[in-house]
Amino acid sequence: MSTAEISTTASRPAPRRSSPRGKTFDPIFEGLCFAAATTLLAALGGVLVSLLIGGWPALSKFGLGFVTNATWDPVKDVYGAAGPIVGTLITAALALLMALPVAGGVAFFLVELCPQVLRRTIGTAVELLAGIPSIVYGMWGLFVFAPYFAAHVETPLMTSAAPGSFAEKLFSGIPNGTGILAASIILAIMILPFMAATLRELLMTVPPQVRESAYGLGATTGEVVMKVTLPYVRRGAIGAVMLGLGRALGETMAVTFIIGNSHAFPKGLFDAGSTIASTIASEFNEASGLQASALIALGLVLFLITFAVLAMARLLLRNQARV
Repeated sequence: MSTAEISTTASRPAPRRSSPRGKTFDPIFEGLCFAAATTLLAALGGVLVSLLIGGWPALSKFGLGFVTNATWDPVKDVYGAAGPIVGTLITAALALLMALPVAGGVAFFLVELCPQVLRRTIGTAVELLAGIPSIVYGMWGLFVFAPYFAAHVETPLMTSAAPGSFAEKLFSGIPNGTGILAASIILAIMILPFMAATLRELLMTVPPQVRESAYGLGATTGEVVMKVTLPYVRRGAIGAVMLGLGRALGETMAVTFIIGNSHAFPKGLFDAGSTIASTIASEFNEASGLQASALIALGLVLFLITFAVLAMARLLLRNQARV
């Protein structure tokens, strides 16, 4: 190429680069995303402030005794949230202890052991169970489960317990099919399909090469599940468990139907009790004055408990990430 051609080429203006098609929409998209996040935080803050304002009369009158006292007497305008708080924690913990092993077994069976012909059918059934409304579980628990539970579980256990033994205290209560244990079983049935479906989706994200490598080294199915598959989805499994616990803490109608709605501390597994959500649902419609404020303060306590559970889940996930 000659000097004249080089100079002519150099003097030509560089071709103008066409702008991306989405350049105009990009600032709008960023603004919409920021607005969505800000709106969510504003709504969360608004709920917290509303609960504080609504529950302040009860909190200011009873102080710390609101969460340590178990007396709930609308006639004397004395309200203590200790009974519903303890009932909420006990039923949620028992439900999680009962549901987690079964949900894990269902998920591992569907992914590792189930024949291909039945896998989709059983998986669809689990997802359908997760979508049943809670009030349906409550009605089934009250009219079907409670009579059977009273006749075949509560009565035999209470009559077989030796007088003065630990079993007598553990199984104390009225054998009518309602109470702390019955509500926990209904909660476990409710959160089980949700946890099983979530764990199943997590297990399906494990690459087939990982399982095949373990089987190729001579590992059994149990070893593959416990030492390969489960550690691979450990962080997601913790999140699924915490989500199930969060649903158990806030469940309302199903628990209201079958827990017995007693504000005292439960003395046994068959004794009547209450949760924060069931107390609010059963009394808020007719509450006024200080009672309404106490119920709103209960909602604030439930909000803080749920927040603490989610914070604990985040802490567990962070610790697992460091391992």
